[in-house]
Amino acid sequence: MELRYLQTFVATVEYGSIAEAARRLDLTAPAVAARLQALEDEIGTPLVQRIGRAVKPTNAGLNILASARAMLRIERDLHAIASDDALPGELTIGTFVSALTTMLPPVLKRMYAEHPDLSVSVVSNSSTELCRLVASGELDAAIVVEPQFTLPKTCAWMPLMDEPLVVVAPTADLHRDAHELLRNERFIRYDRSVWGGQLADRYLRDHGITPYQRLEINGLMSIAVMVDQGLGVSLLPDWSALWSGGLAIGRVPLPGPAPVRRIGIVWAAHSPRVALTEQFLKHAAAILHE
Repeated sequence: MELRYLQTFVATVEYGSIAEAARRLDLTAPAVAARLQALEDEIGTPLVQRIGRAVKPTNAGLNILASARAMLRIERDLHAIASDDALPGELTIGTFVSALTTMLPPVLKRMYAEHPDLSVSVVSNSSTELCRLVASGELDAAIVVEPQFTLPKTCAWMPLMDEPLVVVAPTADLHRDAHELLRNERFIRYDRSVWGGQLADRYLRDHGITPYQRLEINGLMSIAVMVDQGLGVSLLPDWSALWSGGLAIGRVPLPGPAPVRRIGIVWAAHSPRVALTEQFLKHAAAILHE
């Protein structure tokens, strides 16, 4: 069985279309379709189904997906072991959404400057899911919000930065008290399905504050734009990108100690690509301490 055919199958499922899989694999769409057909002929059953321009796995495709990914991971591990940790190589990195456009690009810039032939795959997902992917060996490392559960012994954790909660308000309201703003202004709530939103919700409840909620949404920058447009105030982690976009907003510190969202990196401690992972950790720590 050709591993490149399995790679094409996995990419098509993950990206949801033959066209996108072709772009990611640097192939033509007909070449991707031909590889899929060859794999299906060898296995003896359809593995994907086309719905318009989208592609989804069949039941048979779902049944072999995890094994296909495992075979591809084993191939990568064999290459890494054979290279005796020589650089460059291939690294699979995960990041939660907010870090995708802020923390990750400068780290990769440094890594590529030092290792221009390095190959990197990036996955964006929730911090909880990224920790699971690192634990299962599907990712080498991930930038995540500190997990609120015990990591497996196969994983290691390094904190990078703390982001205390602050009230985000229009610049005209920055002179006002944080609690007064939260009690009296329309409130844009950070989604409680993510850890930062849960921290904010707990803080409000602990201080007996019931805000006039206008809406609840995920996405720190989206909330910042809404505050800039005068739609309300919010209680958010003090994320550096909020203050660099030219918006007419600012931070109002909370009275007393503020809850903190901690950002860090989780990685597979015994991965065959640990030398590459250590390079990623080194550059991430250097950038955040400049």
